[in-house]
Amino acid sequence: MTAQGNSILKLSIEVHLKNVRSSMANIADDIAQGFFEITHNSFALLGLAVVFAVLTLTARPDLREAGEVKLMTWLQLRQEPVIGFTEMDAIDRATASNPMDLPKQQAAVAFWLSRKYGVAPEPLSVLVSEAFEIGEKAKLDPTLILAIMAIESGFNPFAQSPVGAQGLMQVMTKVHHDKYDNFGGKLAAFDPVTNLRVGVRVLQECITRAGSVEGGLKFYVGAANMEDDGGYAGKVMAEHARLLAVVGGKGLSPYHAAPPTSRPVPASMPMLSTPLEAGDKVASLSSS
Repeated sequence: MTAQGNSILKLSIEVHLKNVRSSMANIADDIAQGFFEITHNSFALLGLAVVFAVLTLTARPDLREAGEVKLMTWLQLRQEPVIGFTEMDAIDRATASNPMDLPKQQAAVAFWLSRKYGVAPEPLSVLVSEAFEIGEKAKLDPTLILAIMAIESGFNPFAQSPVGAQGLMQVMTKVHHDKYDNFGGKLAAFDPVTNLRVGVRVLQECITRAGSVEGGLKFYVGAANMEDDGGYAGKVMAEHARLLAVVGGKGLSPYHAAPPTSRPVPASMPMLSTPLEAGDKVASLSSS
């Protein structure tokens, strides 16, 4: 090829490369312009969405509150892996209240029982309040109800005797299971307030049968057909008298008498000498 031919070829290649570079530049400009248009429109749409959301939440407080709840829930879930499991409404399950919110007499009883039995006054406050309320409805002295709880379980809501008496008032759940039907079932025996209510119902039935409080306590302990109840009724009545003194404003020391030991038999459990009598007693209790 001649020198002139080479020059022409070289010039043609340069022109072609120039055209290619120009085309690539135009394509890049087009892409950049398109991207700008898309992002510009997207930001505009986002801005409109934010404005619309603000206006909507302002006009609809219920939507704003729902959003706040969802946001707080999300934040709590995000925090759990860091700070551990949390449950803000656990307080709703606690059987406790401030004893200072009770009437003066009830608060005195709660603090006195707390010191004597080594139980926190907050859960005792709920039990004292419930005993006074249900005692009025059942026509029973609330301090008698509290005295029975003291002798039966020492205010341990999870107490269980070797023969199956359960809860604060040591009611035989197997015998009186039907009384828990309106509370969701027999496991409610370990709910302090439920056990108290069922125990009061059993106590009412026992007093009605016996015709007196002392006689009813013998039925309650399962010693109705025995001459001796093991001192159970005497212990309950003695604690009942001490609580009455506290209600009356007397500065009675909770330490002048040691906390009673657990009694040998559970509430409403027969203490009879022959299998026939025991069977008769269980049947009468089950049918109540």
